[in-house]
Amino acid sequence: MQEAFPVRPDSRIAFDYKLKSGRKFAEASSSVHARWFASGLMLPLLGGLIAYLLARNPAVIPGEEAPTVPALVSEALPSLQPQPVVATVPVPQPLGDTLEFVVRRNDTLDRIFRQLKLSLNDLANIRDVPGVRAALDHLRPGDTIKLTHDEGQVYALTRRISETEILSVKRNDEGFAAEVIATPLELRTTSSHGTIHSSLFTAARAAGVSADLVMRLANDIFGWKIDFALEIQPGDSFDIVYEQKYRDGEYIGDGRILAADFTNDGKVHRAVYFESSDGKISDYFGPDGRSMRRQFLRAPLDFTRISSNFNPTRRHPILNTIRAHKGVDYAAPTGTVIKAAGEGRVGFVGVKGGYGNVIILEHGAGISTLYGHMSRFAKGLRNGQRVNQGDTIGYVGSTGAATGPHLHYEYRINGVHKNPRTVALPDAKPIPDQYKAEFQARSGALLADLDRAHDTAVAAIPAKN
Repeated sequence: MQEAFPVRPDSRIAFDYKLKSGRKFAEASSSVHARWFASGLMLPLLGGLIAYLLARNPAVIPGEEAPTVPALVSEALPSLQPQPVVATVPVPQPLGDTLEFVVRRNDTLDRIFRQLKLSLNDLANIRDVPGVRAALDHLRPGDTIKLTHDEGQVYALTRRISETEILSVKRNDEGFAAEVIATPLELRTTSSHGTIHSSLFTAARAAGVSADLVMRLANDIFGWKIDFALEIQPGDSFDIVYEQKYRDGEYIGDGRILAADFTNDGKVHRAVYFESSDGKISDYFGPDGRSMRRQFLRAPLDFTRISSNFNPTRRHPILNTIRAHKGVDYAAPTGTVIKAAGEGRVGFVGVKGGYGNVIILEHGAGISTLYGHMSRFAKGLRNGQRVNQGDTIGYVGSTGAATGPHLHYEYRINGVHKNPRTVALPDAKPIPDQYKAEFQARSGALLADLDRAHDTAVAAIPAKN
């Protein structure tokens, strides 16, 4: 038996009939005679129809226009009319398979391509496109990379590189080309009010405020004035006016807090965000124009609880002896970010006895801070390096003489240990004189918005019987 072969759509196909029996031949012959007989009957009918049509129309006289063929012809004999050729246009289909990969910790593009069995040559060519290498190589856990490929050959790659930009790489006849697609955000201003009954986070959740936003409220705005671990009590309340971010009409997250107040034990603390028109100042200030930011943080990390307070007569949990605890222990999961409490210089980074992995920062004026039991240090941190307040310097761990993951934090003045939670911190700096008029104009409007939000929220609270 001959093998089958592919047939092009425009090929003519010849059928070779080979009748294997006399009966089949007779049936085929009879069928052929029947078709000729039917055709013979049709010819007189067709001739009569044409004669009838000619009789209804005068003969063509020289010099006159030929008579038009009546519509009856096209109606009675549609098969005699030329039929239009309809071209079949294929529906475009996406090339290859499309998948989305969520970046995990320690992932690299090379590792991702190997895991997905994608062409490493394509990866090298993509990274050689001008401007692509820097945008692709810095991956963060949670990032999403979208890839279109066909059996490992990459045809398209997209990745969001900022809140307002997407990097798009596509294959063309010359190789790969890249472009940055703008995806602008819409900022909408909203407000929330919350009253604390059990905890700040529970109150924030009830008010529809995200955990990230309430952490910024506590750490970035009021953390220098209020100890949110120990001083918060039932009946405290907060009001915030803040931005929400939307893209193509879809909510994607919270933006900046514009104004906020926090009532703690009957005392109201207020703050507004101010950015000068020249961009040289951008921070939170009180209504009097003094910065909310002190020179030192009360707590240099986001902690879950204080596991041990400053105590000169504490019994050591491991040595079982009376030994002064000259700092504060902040319990937090391993890997929690530790920030520099203030601007300064790295005086020591390394391993030191029971402190385990430890960093000491020198801040000037005889002030130093110590951070102990770290799991690891920030990448590249070295002795003599300058750091700013809030910079990441390491991560929570349990190295040295530690019973569990926590940060041991000390505050010293001229070598004397002080309680980090109660020591008087250097006062905040006021806003420079040349910005006072601009600050007062902007802060006045924000504080008015905050008052209206508070009044509206309080009015909506049902009165107790």
